[in-house]
Amino acid sequence: MLLAGDIGGTKTVLALFAAEDSPQTLHPLHLQTFPSGRFSSLEAIITQFITNKDITIDAASFGVAGPVVNGRSQITNLPWVIDSAVIRQTLHIERVALLNDLESIANAVPHLQGDDLASINEGRAEPGGAVAVIAPGTGLGEAFLIWDGQRYQAHPSEGGHASFAPTNPDQRAMLAFLEQKYTHVSFERVCSGSGIPNLYAFWRQDGRLPEPDWLRAQIEQAEDPTPVIVEAGLAKTADICVATLQMFVDILAGEASNMALKVLSTGGVYLGGGIPPRLLNLLQTDRFISQFADKGRFSQLLLNMPLQVICNPQTALLGAAWAGLDLLHG
Repeated sequence: MLLAGDIGGTKTVLALFAAEDSPQTLHPLHLQTFPSGRFSSLEAIITQFITNKDITIDAASFGVAGPVVNGRSQITNLPWVIDSAVIRQTLHIERVALLNDLESIANAVPHLQGDDLASINEGRAEPGGAVAVIAPGTGLGEAFLIWDGQRYQAHPSEGGHASFAPTNPDQRAMLAFLEQKYTHVSFERVCSGSGIPNLYAFWRQDGRLPEPDWLRAQIEQAEDPTPVIVEAGLAKTADICVATLQMFVDILAGEASNMALKVLSTGGVYLGGGIPPRLLNLLQTDRFISQFADKGRFSQLLLNMPLQVICNPQTALLGAAWAGLDLLHG
């Protein structure tokens, strides 16, 4: 029996898989979602998940939202430290693997089928070309895949914490505004679920787009303002939210192409995380492709790259499971 998990700042998804599954028949036997912030540790969530299940877990594999060093990770948006050795000892699981959550998503990319994806730019994938993955969720994750001659190998990155680089006057004004709040303005501060309120705050203080009273009231009452802003932007019920989403999408296009150039992702660029599938109408546009390709002499190179949105919400979980199967069968 294989235990796999997608451990995020907002939610944790755990699932059990049969160890004899092949990559083509990987389906969870049991799956449950937990609110991460209500638990003191991953071990506490696992304990609740396996209670009253008469099973023996042979291996476990977790994609976690933070850098993994020597089997240990401090979760970026949670007060947790996840240690594979502690999980082994506490829960008596012989083999435990920790992956960065974006490494987990990247692991799944070679297995994704047509229904799992939505195309933004068809392009033409070069056989064996590197693949870039960028995923705005609670935070902003990045990873890449390299062909080793036999298969694609996933590699983690913390590129989402690289310094934000504005590309137009509004973005430059927004950066100056956020520099008053943060000692370092990373791409994650402006291109993630946690970053959307920062963009909204910029437009609110800018004054060109008024904040309706009803919207102010909803945001003040919300535990998390991001869904309120996104819903109003998609419904076009408040211009300030429309501008917020458009700035977010423009920044995502620019950082996706930054990533594409850095790893030379001629095999394609994949947008993962929880936000892109919700914003497909803003991503499948000439504007997004134009912003993505706006790299001067390298514009044509970028236009040749396939650009796709990962729409399967279980991609990170399945990527962790595929890594777990490698752990079992390796």
